[in-house]
Amino acid sequence: MAKPTPLSGFPELLPAQRVVEQQVLDTLRRVFELHGFANIETRAVEPLDQLLRKGDTSKEVYLLRRLHEESAEGHAGLGLHFDLTVPFARYVLEHAGKLEFPFRRYQIQKVWRGERPQEGRYREFTQADIDIVGRDELGFHHDVEVARVMLDALRRLDFLPPFRLQVNNRKLIQGFYSGLGATDTDEVMRVVDKLDKLSTDQVRALLVDEVGLTGEQADACLALATIRSTDDSFVARVRELGVEHPLLDEGLTELAAVVRGCAPLAAHADGKVSIEADLSIARGLDYYTGTVFETRLAGHESLGSICSGGRYDALATDGRTTYPGVGISLGVSRVLVPLLGSGALVADRTVPSAVLVALLDDDAREAADAIADALRARDIPCEVAPSPQKFGKQIRYAERRGIPYVWFPQDDGGHQVKDIRTGNQVDADPATWTPSSSDLRPQVVISPSEETTP
Repeated sequence: MAKPTPLSGFPELLPAQRVVEQQVLDTLRRVFELHGFANIETRAVEPLDQLLRKGDTSKEVYLLRRLHEESAEGHAGLGLHFDLTVPFARYVLEHAGKLEFPFRRYQIQKVWRGERPQEGRYREFTQADIDIVGRDELGFHHDVEVARVMLDALRRLDFLPPFRLQVNNRKLIQGFYSGLGATDTDEVMRVVDKLDKLSTDQVRALLVDEVGLTGEQADACLALATIRSTDDSFVARVRELGVEHPLLDEGLTELAAVVRGCAPLAAHADGKVSIEADLSIARGLDYYTGTVFETRLAGHESLGSICSGGRYDALATDGRTTYPGVGISLGVSRVLVPLLGSGALVADRTVPSAVLVALLDDDAREAADAIADALRARDIPCEVAPSPQKFGKQIRYAERRGIPYVWFPQDDGGHQVKDIRTGNQVDADPATWTPSSSDLRPQVVISPSEETTP
């Protein structure tokens, strides 16, 4: 078999990198469950009419096709899900009779998008979502809650660079555009959302030439988009622009509540997370109706938003009952794969084993297995040496794998364990000896350059 060619956009991690990813996922699960979110998993495929009913995503969906497909369409009418929100909406409708509302769920799964691979963007990647969904109504305080939960989770990932959660409200910007007299607020929002890719002058030209705004209206839209604040002072700055509309008032009240509700948590996060009202954010998908979130990673802003979401009041409905919700999604692969690929993060060992039990000879394997079993009974990961080589070679084998301790059975029936990093070797009992907590599991190692990232 010829050497395989890497498949672009489908990242695979080495064992030490996978350790880092698992620590991130374990932290997310723990925090989400601390806040009372139940775990679900949805199927990988959805009917195309479900996948394509909201937002402009048709170019990103991977179709499911059998090798001998004979239908006129050439596919089974199914596609791999491109996010976890659309499948979740279907899940709620399908299982509503068995769920308690408000329903709080977290979901960590692979998703697939057929877009051009680049740094931070992949064709197969892992997302971690939380959502709260109500039946017919959902209190606004849940918008504040999901933001606080994600901030709580991100601040505990202390080996990652700091996160900045940027928040806006679609009611605010739509009300502002309506108050200006814009007739197509969605189109204005779509164009203003290009500010992270185009210059201010280019966006202004689009607002005038394509959307039909006057120069004054375009300037007011751009002035709104420049407003940023880490507290609720943005309210006064918006008021100074002189635009009035009931929807604008509602959006300002809601956005101020989110910023104020998250500020205490950010203040006690030692700089790991911060929150900022950013009135340029609109989010691309059209199902958002209120609060919208985007998140940037300090020192890695080129990745774009790595954690996003918002309020959706009508994504899920069966015609009789509507299930409004609010959620936020972290692109786990989008954050980690660039950091792992650059060597910014790695684990201090490639295996979970904290101890290697040395072999005196082939006849000693049964006794070595008994020692390993005694250690594992107390949740100490270990393995037995693969062959009874000279002890020096067995120690070098442990060094290559990053295993910190080697266990030596003694001829007199006793035991000694050696910390091969320091050379310290002491008597030990497999029924009582325990390594330090930092050695019990692999630890994430941060490169010196990443530690100094602002």
